[in-house]
Amino acid sequence: MSISRRKFLGWIGAAGMGSAVGKSALASGNKHFEGYPESFGVLHDITRCVGCRSCEAACNTVNELPVPDKAFTDLAVLDEKRRTTSKTYTVVNRYDVPGKKEPVFRKIQCNHCLEPACASACFVRAFKKTKTGAVTYDPNVCVGCRYCMIACPFEIPAYEYNKALEPCVMKCTMCYPRIINGQLPGCVEACPVEALTFGKRDDLLKIARERIRNHPDRYINHIYGETEMGGTNWMYISGVAFSDVGMREDLGVTPAPELTSGALSVVPIVAGLWPVFLMGIYAMTKRKETISRQEIESVKEAARSRTKEDI
Repeated sequence: MSISRRKFLGWIGAAGMGSAVGKSALASGNKHFEGYPESFGVLHDITRCVGCRSCEAACNTVNELPVPDKAFTDLAVLDEKRRTTSKTYTVVNRYDVPGKKEPVFRKIQCNHCLEPACASACFVRAFKKTKTGAVTYDPNVCVGCRYCMIACPFEIPAYEYNKALEPCVMKCTMCYPRIINGQLPGCVEACPVEALTFGKRDDLLKIARERIRNHPDRYINHIYGETEMGGTNWMYISGVAFSDVGMREDLGVTPAPELTSGALSVVPIVAGLWPVFLMGIYAMTKRKETISRQEIESVKEAARSRTKEDI
């Protein structure tokens, strides 16, 4: 196959233009998605959490995760700050807040953003925002790029580094299989003090506002997740500043896709150019091989002619 430099560069230009003017990148949509109106969510009342880790145990059972080294009844693990992993979808941490006699506990898991950063960053659409409110993951299309881990402002997605052949990105799914079957998420069902409330997101906001209004001395006047990063389906109310329990208060209200669209919109273009680039390299390599063979044959023919003349 013969190809000129001009033709190869022409292919590159055409591919780049096609990627640029074709389908919009998932990360650069031009519409503000405010979530599904009838979606579900969970309200975590931090003032009610006692750090019993019942939610952790339920999550482990429901999702058939590996049994941890220490039992869920062992509260000594609360002495260290933990984060979710590929084997642990939710953890409870303890915080000693100045001015508070008793420690404060907070449950950590995927917040299921209305406009998920993980879905925005994923150019193969392995992450999907469902109508239930849950953000789900499809391992069958995941390419292991881990852009989702970089994009998530809450540092939730965890990669299975211990699996060499088919590693996945693991995180809480809000018990999506249970929700579509009319069941509660495992952690909500297991909580003995009703620190977790499951329901329609709009109803949860009403419940949260009512608690804050009726008990202004118990709660700070803010629902975390109502507007953070465009809003989340997992929300919190608290009696202390959210920064005191390890939560980011610098996220603003802009949805993640609007922040990442500029950089991540380049990904599909690169993905589209790469095959063309490789094809061009292959074509030019084959051309060099053809020319090389022709030159060798010419040298051999010249040598044979000189041999005949000498005879």
